[in-house]
Amino acid sequence: MSVIEKRIRLVGSKGSTEEVILFDSGSTYSVIRPDVAEKLGIVESLPEPMDFGTAEGTRTLRTEQAVRLNFHLNGYRFSDEFMLIPGLSEPAIIGAATLQKWRMKLDFENDEVIIDPRVTKLRLI
Repeated sequence: MSVIEKRIRLVGSKGSTEEVILFDSGSTYSVIRPDVAEKLGIVESLPEPMDFGTAEGTRTLRTEQAVRLNFHLNGYRFSDEFMLIPGLSEPAIIGAATLQKWRMKLDFENDEVIIDPRVTKLRLI
């Protein structure tokens, strides 16, 4: 699995920051380091813990908390839930669920995240 690194702006109810994060189609959920999450927004407990497998295959990581954040890329705003993962090596990772939700495509050949501007328009029907 390949990843793409991009500088994005993360925004929560407490503040914002710019970080270089990974877009990783091999990661099921979007995740964030607890220290970054706590500076940005209100961290909430999950209804029950979630265990994530790692690329190593022998280790799992447990999370019991999440935070809801906006993130900005290429002039567009997106929103999703990020699971807090202690010991995460990156500030945050955008995973497959977020990529699918916002119909983002990863172009590994050109190291780009392809955004369909039509899905960035918020609608209530």
